[in-house]
Order: sequence, then structure tokens, then C-alpha cells
Amino acid sequence: MTGLDIHLLAGTYAVSRLSPDEPAPEWARGELLALVRTPDELSIISAADSIPASVTSEPGWRALKVMGPLDFSLVGILAALSGSLARAEIALFALSTFDTDYLLVREQDLERAVHVLESEGHRIAGANGA
Repeated sequence: MTGLDIHLLAGTYAVSRLSPDEPAPEWARGELLALVRTPDELSIISAADSIPASVTSEPGWRALKVMGPLDFSLVGILAALSGSLARAEIALFALSTFDTDYLLVREQDLERAVHVLESEGHRIAGANGA
């Protein structure tokens, strides 16, 4: 796979969990906002500073966006990116949309994640001073 263009989104994110029957919250916001409802939960990826203290959440994530749109026939993009990070023992939270993929890595692992991905030939924009 040739190197991908990846953009580091500004700000920090959190992954939150609500009961499956709760409505989408008004506090959820951010450049990246995702709500996933299953029979077991409502998971929300949102700007960390928007989440009330009473909500169960894991803050401290930074978001890397694979620049798209990506064609649905492309194979192995997430596997290649996540495999590189896994070999470096960097945990991630992956999210796919219609157009592209996002990787969330812990803020304390960001510099190392950027280094790993760049060493694999990917180009990371917005990472200076991150």
C-alpha cells in the first residue's frame, strides 16, 4: 500500500457511553462527532470538553483522519494502519464513515503514533506542535 495522507484533527476527544434508550445528547459536538446505538449502549465520540462530568467516558483521545474519500473497493487500509500501531503497542479506537476512516489514539501516544505512521510512508498533516 502506498503512503496515505492523514490529518490530525485539533482538540481532544472522548469516547462516552450512555444507556441504549437515551436520546442523542445536545452536548455532543466537535469536528468529529459519532453516535453509535446498539441494543446494549449508545456510544458517542465527541469533543472532550463538551462532555458533562456525570457521563461515563474515556477522555484523552486524539483523532487522525485518513484523507478521502476512499473507494469501497479498497482493501486493508485499517488493517495496515492498525497493524503498524499494534506492533508499536499503541492502542487505538477505529471508526469508519462513508468516505473515510478515523483512528483515535491516546494523547500520550500521539507523538509515537505519528512517528510510526510516518516511518511506514504515511504523510501526517497538522502534527507539528501536537
